Amino acid sequence: MASIACILGDHPLRLWGLSSKERLRRQLSAAGFTNVVTDIGAVSASDTVVLVHAAYLFEQRTITALAKQHNALLECPQDGGLAGGICSGARAAEFAAALTDNTAPRPGSASVMRPDELEHYDDHLRRVEPPLLEPMREEQRHALESLLYGNAYKGITDLVTKWLWPRPARHVVGWCASAGITPNMVTITGLLLVLAATWLFAHGAFASGLACGWVMTLLDTVDGKLARVTVQSSKLGHWLDHGMDIVHPPFWYVLWGTGLGASVAPDTAQLMVQLIVGGYIAGRALEALFHALGTCSMFAWRPFDAYFRLVTARRNPCLIIMTTCMLFGRADWAFYGVAVWTAGSSALMAVRLIYAALERMRHGPLQSWLTDPAASTLHAQAYRTFAGTRGAYG
Repeated sequence: MASIACILGDHPLRLWGLSSKERLRRQLSAAGFTNVVTDIGAVSASDTVVLVHAAYLFEQRTITALAKQHNALLECPQDGGLAGGICSGARAAEFAAALTDNTAPRPGSASVMRPDELEHYDDHLRRVEPPLLEPMREEQRHALESLLYGNAYKGITDLVTKWLWPRPARHVVGWCASAGITPNMVTITGLLLVLAATWLFAHGAFASGLACGWVMTLLDTVDGKLARVTVQSSKLGHWLDHGMDIVHPPFWYVLWGTGLGASVAPDTAQLMVQLIVGGYIAGRALEALFHALGTCSMFAWRPFDAYFRLVTARRNPCLIIMTTCMLFGRADWAFYGVAVWTAGSSALMAVRLIYAALERMRHGPLQSWLTDPAASTLHAQAYRTFAGTRGAYG
């Protein structure tokens, strides 16, 4: 791995409120570089250095993939220019000249790569797209910001996050970025709405609680996307966001039952609570167990699992159930519906885990269907739906 990173050149275009140099500095820091310089003279001959040109837009995994190479140059397919490279410190000046002066000769013996030759599958975001690399152009500002925003989205997620929130969330992200609002501020606002919805559900104010819940889900989309487009992810924000997502849903459902009061028989209410709490804990445990079988998450294993992730009993699909039942004036149906769907989802996940374990014994560690080079042909419709994040652009 490279021991030092150097940012070359500059560009006046600011995307999501960040200058090109500042974005690269944050990206390099997030990639693990503790020594980031802008003067090639600060690189010693004993270093291994990653060079990135500020006239190009990278995403995090483009830099990470480049850092894993050896004596290589990264070419941008849009303009044919050299956007980055990795080499020994002894050759840093030679590589830097090739990056900053298109008339300079390219270093001999260096391999030249393009983004589409790097790893396409992103397990963290469960999508398949070449790492981002684009020339910075003022006339392309909106398109470049859209690319950064879309690349912050998971390919496989619930139907609300995938299709309802991307466009409205983009406007909120833009407003937050321009106003200097940090992702952690958004997350804390979401936490306050979680607490408000919890209290409202427990006291039978279901409509008001649902309003708080839906706004919270929008902000739950916003904080993660804001963190990625402004490169402001933090351990505190990660734990606060994901911890809140994991903990609060069963409390909402159980306290909804509390808010129903005497309209639900005590024995029935107790059974629903058992289905909700037991089903929710089981579902999370089954997902964790699945990871021991291979290198992919449960919902990224096969196309069926990706489709199931759209509606599985997570918070957003359950909010759809609750809201639909309230439109019919039946808050009790919402309680029953969430309980049954939670238990049913976990039962299906248990079946998938057993099937996956058998496949693991027969064929070895599990791999996501998205890593198959023929996936776009073998599973054409699923590939169009889940491989990318184009629905988040606009």
